[in-house]
Amino acid sequence: MPEPEQIKGKCDMRVVLSTWGSRGDVEPLAALAARLRELGAEATVCAPPDDEYAALLARAGVPHIPLGPSVRSVVTGERRPDAAQVLAPKLVAARYETLTAAAEGCDVLLATGLMPAGARSVADKLGIRYVLACFHPFGLPSHQFLPAMWKGIPDYEVAWDQDGERVNGLYLEAENSHRAAIGLPPVKDVREYVFTDQPWLAADPILGPWQDVTDFDLVQTGAWILPDDRPLPDGLDAFLDAGDPPVYVGFGSMTMRTSPDLATVVVEAARAHGRRLVLARGLADLALTDDQDDCFVVGEVNQQALFPRVAAVVHHGGAGTTTTAALAGAPQVIVPQLVDQPHWAARVAELGIGAAHDGPTPTADSLSAALAIALTAETRARAIAVAGRMTKDGTTVAAKMLLNP
Repeated sequence: MPEPEQIKGKCDMRVVLSTWGSRGDVEPLAALAARLRELGAEATVCAPPDDEYAALLARAGVPHIPLGPSVRSVVTGERRPDAAQVLAPKLVAARYETLTAAAEGCDVLLATGLMPAGARSVADKLGIRYVLACFHPFGLPSHQFLPAMWKGIPDYEVAWDQDGERVNGLYLEAENSHRAAIGLPPVKDVREYVFTDQPWLAADPILGPWQDVTDFDLVQTGAWILPDDRPLPDGLDAFLDAGDPPVYVGFGSMTMRTSPDLATVVVEAARAHGRRLVLARGLADLALTDDQDDCFVVGEVNQQALFPRVAAVVHHGGAGTTTTAALAGAPQVIVPQLVDQPHWAARVAELGIGAAHDGPTPTADSLSAALAIALTAETRARAIAVAGRMTKDGTTVAAKMLLNP
């Protein structure tokens, strides 16, 4: 594989990266796009129109083309039983409209995020290369992991077949309607068509091993990490220096609606161990519970700068936060909510670098018990050891494969 300098000297390729989902689906594409641009390629990211994502991509120096509705509007909007049935065809239509224009004249289209139906069809119509990337192996057909929707079915093949039927129920009609409109024949299985025969896995090999996990022969690049040199918010440095390392608590884009007293719960759990707290507001809207000076509230924050300075990271178990905490050598407590998060929680516990909370709704006692594991010297030592073994060049690996297929 050629060195970056060799690629940069001859590279005139155009790459479009597409996603729809949480920050954990957008930031890795910002990282990869930035690396591609460093290597001389033209790289653009099609992502939801949320202000947070626009600011993130601007900070990375990457052009942003809005795609679909804002994630915040979907996550915080009215909870309705047919939400998935309403959203799926909207996303398919958005991908056909946005990606057809964005990828015109490009060399490759890489898609990820919430079931990117439509992206491969656009690539096929334009006659360009298509790559499907995922940030965890747990949503791929497997003889080890059941799909999230079918936990009660003991037979893996039956469960995955039914999950395929679910995906077709959500996306197939819209996919084939748009394909017909651009002169393409119908597909029979959306999931199989979207995934391809060889998806890419953008996860660290230690945190996310895939051998014997999925039926696919994955291409593992390592995680796509966007370097962050932003300073910490005003006052946070002084707070960190004013005492022992605090516990960080943040649940990102999870609304945590089943935990209405979440701020009180996490404060009580940390104080039970004599620990101060850094609370990340997030969509759970964590806030101060009293006027004591042992808590500091932040909005969006540089986790790469913060996590090495905390005693433990309590979070929802998104792939990005799990990886960032692991790279920082910070013990973790994962309170998993959905999809891949229970698997990341189990993996963190298996590696001995933290604790998996039992279930999505913590109490002061249950979270305190999990923190008791994370705050031991043994867990800290294992977390530091694992951090030293993790890969840090996933974007370089992926960029070279895109530019030199």
